[in-house]
Amino acid sequence: MRPDTAIADLADNAPVASLCLANARLVLADAVVHGSVRIESGVISEILAGAHVPEGAVDCEGDHLIPGLIELHTDNLERHIEPRPEVDWPHLPALLAHDGELASTGITTVFDAMRVGSIQHSTTRYGAYARQLANELLAARAAGVLKISHFLHLRAEICSETLLEEMEDFGAEDRVGIVSLMDHTPGQRQFRDMGAMKTYLTKKRSMTDADFEAHVAHLRGLQDRHGVAHEAGAVREAQRYGAVLASHDDTTAAQVATSHANGVGFAEFPTTVEAAEACHARGIAVMMGAPNIIRGASHSGNVSAADLARAGRLDIISSDYVPSALLLSAFRLAEIWGDLPRAIACVTSNPARAVRLGDRGSLRPGLRGDVVRVRHVAGTPVVRGVWSRGARVA
Repeated sequence: MRPDTAIADLADNAPVASLCLANARLVLADAVVHGSVRIESGVISEILAGAHVPEGAVDCEGDHLIPGLIELHTDNLERHIEPRPEVDWPHLPALLAHDGELASTGITTVFDAMRVGSIQHSTTRYGAYARQLANELLAARAAGVLKISHFLHLRAEICSETLLEEMEDFGAEDRVGIVSLMDHTPGQRQFRDMGAMKTYLTKKRSMTDADFEAHVAHLRGLQDRHGVAHEAGAVREAQRYGAVLASHDDTTAAQVATSHANGVGFAEFPTTVEAAEACHARGIAVMMGAPNIIRGASHSGNVSAADLARAGRLDIISSDYVPSALLLSAFRLAEIWGDLPRAIACVTSNPARAVRLGDRGSLRPGLRGDVVRVRHVAGTPVVRGVWSRGARVA
């Protein structure tokens, strides 16, 4: 991805000419200071120390100001277009609701996750949708109706029938920032616990025992027939797009070694300490889910994100399936580390670095004026204002 080219700013919301946010606790890269942030034409122009509130400035009353949150992996858009199984919601209203929800939680940059790779010959079928949804998202951006900055995250399902055909429909012009290698073959990675997989599918898809057994057999057959070619092809397509490559649910050191050989830049949700340690040794950033931090454990029995944080093996947080969890988890992480700037970096500058977005992620002159005002109420961080390129969006 090339964030310094015109595509990074094309059709993002119009910047505000001038804005000053004053009398705030600014969370900078390595310190928290009392001061103000001035934004001119959508870009941070000045950071000043002190409690002074200039005429015309927004008085933040001592609240924290942090950079806009950067979300690399969220299922939230899919939840809006299919609010219940088999319910296809009108896509533009779904996109607008998704965009507004993220803005309200402090997220100012999102990589919208869309599956590529479908199954049409099984008891459980799911078809292609990413190309059409991407067209609608890009059209909404061009129309200027979105509040925050959107990129694409293609979830390349290795265990599928049509992965490479669907990926061929995308190109460098589509703002594909991330391609993640997803392998949901039963019996390994996320679904190494077959009992957990069966519970998940029977609840979500109302499968019978016979349906489940047939589905498992079909997926394993797909892996045998297409797994190697699909993985190699997805890596090539990511290179063609100029996207960052991510692994998903690495479990063993051997899987991490393969990810490294493929050129993976960051690891989504490694499931074991072994995998997280292997990522660290190979310079692959580790991303974990915010719900894991808030709940204190993985919902599927995998490694605790808090344990990885205590071991110094956590770099990036994703809201995953709860957008509001991103901000809350960062402040929970600050409690674990006793270091607020380090924790906020996991939802701002670290994800920006992982996807090569050099124009955002910190409160620093020259970067985008993406800022979130946060107040603590009964120990909970509460969003009091969100600005994208200096324009208030929540």
